[in-house]
Amino acid sequence: MARWVALLRGVNVNGITIRNAELAALFGGLGYTDVRTVLASGNVVFTAPGDASAVQTAVEQALRDRFGYDARIVLVPHERLAEVVDGFPFDSAPDRHDHVVFGSDDAALDGLVADLSLDDGVERVARGVGVVYWSCPKGSSTDTAFAKRAAAARFRRTTTTRNTNTLRKLL
Repeated sequence: MARWVALLRGVNVNGITIRNAELAALFGGLGYTDVRTVLASGNVVFTAPGDASAVQTAVEQALRDRFGYDARIVLVPHERLAEVVDGFPFDSAPDRHDHVVFGSDDAALDGLVADLSLDDGVERVARGVGVVYWSCPKGSSTDTAFAKRAAAARFRRTTTTRNTNTLRKLL
């Protein structure tokens, strides 16, 4: 049995609404235990048997069957999450939002940072192991060069972004 964090992509936006109680029930129905949902943005901590591929496939299929959308998740071992949060490379500040972009495809994460031209001082981006770290001024998380790139269709199926405050709640 392993402890996992499922980060659902595109939940509670664009007409895909999933309540936390329904989400927890779905994971429980898969036989997973110690299920805990965090915030209303598709974050689930749980314990499950099997390897990552089997768990991811089961969760995505169950989401498709139950909620009728093209479900994609990024599955992270729970113990890895602390390493990701602790590894955030930029200093936090009250006027900034710190994010981590998780990916199920390293090539997509590489593509996010390849040839990226950033305005000095506006946002900071760094590639980490299995993630991209990103810090931007508050109020600009949809307007910056990196935000626009991360929203591109080619990255939607394999990446999802979480604020570091949310990630701490998942620990």
